[in-house]
Amino acid sequence: MDRILTTHVGSLVRPDDLVAAMKARRAGEADAVSDDEFETLLARSVGDVVRQQAEVGIDLVSDGEFGKTISWSRYILERLNGFEDRSDPNSAATDPKRPLGPRTDVERFPEFYAEYNETQAFEDVMRNPVCVGPISYAGHDALQRDIANVKAAVDAARSAGYEVAAFLPVVAPARMNYKRQDVDYASEEEYVYAVAEALREEYRAIIDAGLIVQVDDAHLPMMYDNIVDPGTPDDFRRWAHLRIDALNHALDGIPRDRSRYHICWGSFNSPHVGDVPFREIADLVLSVNVGGYAIEMANPRHEHEWRVWRDVPLPEHSVLIPGVIAHTTNVVEHPELVAERLVRLAELVGRERVIGGTDCGFAQGPYVRRVHPTIMWAKLAALVEGARLASDRLWA
Repeated sequence: MDRILTTHVGSLVRPDDLVAAMKARRAGEADAVSDDEFETLLARSVGDVVRQQAEVGIDLVSDGEFGKTISWSRYILERLNGFEDRSDPNSAATDPKRPLGPRTDVERFPEFYAEYNETQAFEDVMRNPVCVGPISYAGHDALQRDIANVKAAVDAARSAGYEVAAFLPVVAPARMNYKRQDVDYASEEEYVYAVAEALREEYRAIIDAGLIVQVDDAHLPMMYDNIVDPGTPDDFRRWAHLRIDALNHALDGIPRDRSRYHICWGSFNSPHVGDVPFREIADLVLSVNVGGYAIEMANPRHEHEWRVWRDVPLPEHSVLIPGVIAHTTNVVEHPELVAERLVRLAELVGRERVIGGTDCGFAQGPYVRRVHPTIMWAKLAALVEGARLASDRLWA
């Protein structure tokens, strides 16, 4: 390479007509969009969003996660056998309508969350999935549809003269196993590995299709705040080691240069005062057997952590994909700031080992977006321009 490439985390704001179709189908309305109409709309939407990414200058594009009809992580509940939704006897009716949240934030800022949760449009779908039988992968048709849509969109972009490659984001085993709820497996380890074995089919299919696989694992950092106190850091590390070992099992045989791993501290644009410092989990993150590490680094609670790379070595034959654009604010980053963030990291890990990225997805799913779509595209344009400025300086 002779420049800094650009990418993002994967989830992009869905177009209004696609969101409307998803809502109508979920509601079971009599005039809901038919299967054929929906598939045509979805394919066209993916084609449009890939073209827009190419036009703005993104090098490694995604399908925007448009095929995921629940959220970035809960989509997998539609692709696994062995789970059903059950009420959680430990949850109160007033609990936030999400399976996991930032514990310290909620405790310290209850007034904020009383208002904030009303703005988030959380879908009360499969809130408490419980494993009730053997786990197996059942999402082959949906996955092959997503693969076909993004490959067709990339081919069209290349035909138009854009040099792009594509990745598809997938969920990590820790998301399905952040707490053990099963009635079928003899141990937590057996349960966690069963999920990993099923997810392995999804990872492998993406690679076999010639795409890059990105494993999303927001729950790894978030669980520190949920386990420690009354638990201990050692309790968290035991929890995390099992799930990372299972993830590496799922990744076995997948080329490092075709895989990347993404962590963040949750896409909530909230205080984040309970976030675990990256330094405390760096060894865990870097033990995942992938070729790229996409890490949230523009969030004002974590931007200072670029200094960690002064003494934490990036694994050999891997690249760092720092978030240099934040999803937590509607302020559009100045390209000079983006360039500054990229250059200081490149000077620590090597200019050929940095790809400019975003902190997290710009949308949690079809119904929750973090920024307005016009601002999303302005942010991605700032990322591209900042990477150009950084490249001019690094390869001067």
